[in-house]
Amino acid sequence: MLGQRARRVLLLNHQTRTARHTSAWPSRAAARTAIFDFIEGWYNLHRLHSSLGYLSPAEYETALAA
Repeated sequence: MLGQRARRVLLLNHQTRTARHTSAWPSRAAARTAIFDFIEGWYNLHRLHSSLGYLSPAEYETALAA
């Protein structure tokens, strides 16, 4: 059974490959928007932060609220 970190790494790798193998972007602006959406919409919310005790922001907020 995969641990939580391993599942996140697999998902990140899949999303990165999917974005990278997309046919040519229609414009630089479209490529920038897709990269921004990925970083802000998934990566920053799920990656582990050392300043949060190696928890994701979502995990940290859940632990803080408990």
